Amino acid sequence: MKRRSFLKNAAFLTAAASAAPVLAGCRREETGGEDSRLSVARNFRYGPDGTFTVLQLTDTHYIAGDPRSARALDNVCEMLDAEHPDLVIHTGDIVFGHPDIPSAQEILRPIADRGIPFAVALGNHDSQFGATREEMYRIIREIPGCVNLPPKEGVYGCSNDVITLSGPGGVDRALYLFDSMDAVILKGEEEIHCYDYIRFSQLEWYRDHSAKFTAENGGTPVPSLAFFHIPLCEVTEGLSNGGNILAGENGEPPCPSRLNSGLLAQMRELGDIQAIVNGHDHDCDYVLDYGQMYYIYGRFSGCDTTYNHLGPSGARVFQFTQGARPFRTWVRLQGGEIRQDLVLDR
Repeated sequence: MKRRSFLKNAAFLTAAASAAPVLAGCRREETGGEDSRLSVARNFRYGPDGTFTVLQLTDTHYIAGDPRSARALDNVCEMLDAEHPDLVIHTGDIVFGHPDIPSAQEILRPIADRGIPFAVALGNHDSQFGATREEMYRIIREIPGCVNLPPKEGVYGCSNDVITLSGPGGVDRALYLFDSMDAVILKGEEEIHCYDYIRFSQLEWYRDHSAKFTAENGGTPVPSLAFFHIPLCEVTEGLSNGGNILAGENGEPPCPSRLNSGLLAQMRELGDIQAIVNGHDHDCDYVLDYGQMYYIYGRFSGCDTTYNHLGPSGARVFQFTQGARPFRTWVRLQGGEIRQDLVLDR
């Protein structure tokens, strides 16, 4: 059995074995009533040079005490010291075995030790090795520098957050984090086993934030990016229907949910999201231009506990400029090589 097939089957079996605590989503902590759904995790200011840099880590698949994980820890430290980011976003599959809580703490600790703020969008494997999703999320939130808020009352999943960048005129960019959860088994005439999908409560949460930012911006949508672990169905559609890979490696087919959540339609209607940023598919790090949207894979940031055929681990970097719609992105590899240096505008 191929390693990718093994990972997918393992995900579905784990979900089936623990469907009640995992697939029901996180318990919602009380965070102040209805207005808490519109809370911003952190509002940042641009640096003195007018820029703000985000380092995306993804799929570290770390296992504390396992020598196969050493490369992931070395890679994280090298990326942080090379880029000196203003913010780190980890798009999930932080851990990949027992002990899961110490593994998460150990691989995220270098970020905290350097005093860099960070946020996570949990992956499908992050609640498969003992801790529930809410337990894992709570422990991560206790690490110094984590800006994620408690789970939102009535919103599916745990790691749904929005981070804003502000200039003199107020918010001019938003970064949305969605919890794409784990796997789901849907009953009906045909039992469907697939990766989970972005739920209606998450769409509603996103729409409410987007409408608020647009109203505060005089009716003009605020340029935004969305970060989550599992890609949308539209990536598969784009690859087979004339989408243009601007740069990067396409080493395996996408593994999205079989269910279309409608998230892309909401984003297109609201007109604010310029790019959707994912992880999950380790052998992909490309930028796909399709249907007036950029679909961007992060660079595999992990190690030898799982599959990867791209070569050196690394990270993707995003740089935003105050008051400007275009943004810059590039991939840094372990060892120092820079690839895919692009300026994107939508």
